[in-house]
Amino acid sequence: MITLLLLFGLLLLILINVPIAVALGTIAIIGMVLSKGVNTIYNAALSMFDGATNFPLLAIPLFILAGALMNTTSISRRLINLTSAMIGFVRGGLAMVNVGVSMFFAEISGSAVADVAAIGSVLIPAMKKRNYTPELSAAVTSSSASIAIIIPPSIAMIIYGALSNTSIVQLFVAGIIPGVLGGFSMMGLCYWYAVRYDLPREEAFSLRKLWVAFKEAGWALMLPVIILGGIFGGIVTATEGAGLAVVAALFIGGVVYREINWTHLRKAMVEGVTQTAVVMLLVATSAVLGLYLTEIQIPQAFAKWMTGFTTNKYLLLALLNVMLFIVGMFLHGAAAIILIVPIVMPLVHQMGINPIQFGLIMTLNIAIGQQTPPVASVLVTSCSIAKTDIWETTKVNIPFILVLMGVLMLVTYFPPVSLTLVNIFYG
Repeated sequence: MITLLLLFGLLLLILINVPIAVALGTIAIIGMVLSKGVNTIYNAALSMFDGATNFPLLAIPLFILAGALMNTTSISRRLINLTSAMIGFVRGGLAMVNVGVSMFFAEISGSAVADVAAIGSVLIPAMKKRNYTPELSAAVTSSSASIAIIIPPSIAMIIYGALSNTSIVQLFVAGIIPGVLGGFSMMGLCYWYAVRYDLPREEAFSLRKLWVAFKEAGWALMLPVIILGGIFGGIVTATEGAGLAVVAALFIGGVVYREINWTHLRKAMVEGVTQTAVVMLLVATSAVLGLYLTEIQIPQAFAKWMTGFTTNKYLLLALLNVMLFIVGMFLHGAAAIILIVPIVMPLVHQMGINPIQFGLIMTLNIAIGQQTPPVASVLVTSCSIAKTDIWETTKVNIPFILVLMGVLMLVTYFPPVSLTLVNIFYG
């Protein structure tokens, strides 16, 4: 009974716009005091400290800072020019460029919000000038940006891996095939839109223009090679790879391109600290909630209830997908992962579901949640840039959401999609 009242209290706090981290921490502490007494508050403080100082989580502020450094330099513009030279000659090529650049950007920042902010400010105005509707421009930018949390590195995977004690590097490897499938499927959808609405081609293909764009973006292309090569090559851990990303972004942006000054650096650091503070406060308060849930054995009770309902693994996966979809509509990605993982992991292990596979299932649900109102953090950012209504844009965005759902179904019911590369590299 107390647990249900606390859950209702949590939903009420979220609905009245209390910050999610504050709501989680408040409810967790109230629950601990009611169940174990006032002295448990000391344990809450220790849990917050332990949760926020988990070493793999150090990668989060570093990847965010690397993305912020990209936003203050011409790295994004150079990637856009190169992708445009490669595929811009196709009908509706500018929309495909949007998706292609998101796939490049995903290999550096791991953040969909950083992706849509960097790319949207450049490509959405350009798409509108080329007779793309504002709604289609915002939908393409928003949905393709969510690929950033599927293709490695991924901040969502880092949080999941830290909470579930799952290899973050293997999660990164597992995200490659689903991310590429989603990206190319969205490009195909862009072509369908282009034919249907007679959208324009960009400039004719030019080998010379491609070569010039490649030379200008050569150093920018080195960023994903350095980051992912170091991580997958076993040279650095995911956390060390995040530090390497910052060093590489500083070197390329500041030394090679000579575009980072103290003003740019300060702006990037402030942006990185602000985004990091939000995520890490969530992580810290979620540790308290996890402690409370463990003490009253909610995860074990949830697993028992679900297996009492059905022992069919595929039906359980369907039910978990429905639950994650609903949660994703109302919570930001990090909050959803932090709230759900401690509850469902005992069930995942009990049913023999591979935790790497489930990590991809959760990540894809988070990507879908970034596109589905009322919260839809990435879609809201894209609509604010395009100056469009979120609900009108959602109508146009539905086919792109269906692409992500299609990839989710493949990952859920055909494990080799996410596990083939993991098995090849790690047995």
